Amino acid sequence: MIKKCLFPVAGYGTRFLPATKAMPKEMLPVVNKPLVQYGVEEAIEAGLNDIGMVTGRGKRAIADHFDVMYELEDQISGTSKEEYLTGIREVMGEASFSFTRQVEMRGLGDAILNGRRLIGDEPFGVVLSDDLCIADGEGVMAQMVKLYKQFRCSIVAIQEVPEDQLHKFGVIAGEKIKDGLYQITDMVEKPTAEEAPSNLAIIGRYILTPDIFDIIEDTPPGKNGEVQITDALMTQAKNGCVLAYKFKGKRFDCGSVEGFVDATNYVFNNIYNA
Repeated sequence: MIKKCLFPVAGYGTRFLPATKAMPKEMLPVVNKPLVQYGVEEAIEAGLNDIGMVTGRGKRAIADHFDVMYELEDQISGTSKEEYLTGIREVMGEASFSFTRQVEMRGLGDAILNGRRLIGDEPFGVVLSDDLCIADGEGVMAQMVKLYKQFRCSIVAIQEVPEDQLHKFGVIAGEKIKDGLYQITDMVEKPTAEEAPSNLAIIGRYILTPDIFDIIEDTPPGKNGEVQITDALMTQAKNGCVLAYKFKGKRFDCGSVEGFVDATNYVFNNIYNA
């Protein structure tokens, strides 16, 4: 019913300069695996095996990562080092990959709109690789796919954040349907603490219905001259229903150096060495 997942990966990663001057931020490794691979594995676990990437200039390493590298594989074939490729080979075997470019950086809404040619007229997931989500059981996207099968509408993942961090997020207000699930009544992009309608912030996991594309096309640029997905989702919420889901699991902001270090330490101590 829902098989596609979109990865907007065209951003510059300026908070990690100079490391990201020539390397995509999505290829930064958390221990021994790049951020984007964690996201793809989460999508595959949720049954989203058709992966679409919205890339930009200087992002060819992402496509190369999900492809065969004959010289390397021939060099390590038959050695103990070959086992290091087991995980990425499984990913490549279970998913198909398609790519398109966002020519100009005009915000997340515009990036998602650029993915329309890869998605078509069907519901789809969206994963932002900057947000590394780790769950004890089902991954966040798998949790959200279950909800989509029940409610058949757009869903955003949310978490509670401290008041002094609200200005970094889109923040929602909503009517509680049950524990951890809200029907959205308001959304504000990157509000001040005084403007924020709650402490529930949207993080980088979405399930969107295909009508979102037409809504984005009609959405004027918002803050910083960018087309905000929160503005489009607010229109969708007013005309129908958008749910906010307080997911089960941990989320690390790997778009920041501090969050990236926290994620690396957590994965090394709790997963890599487990």
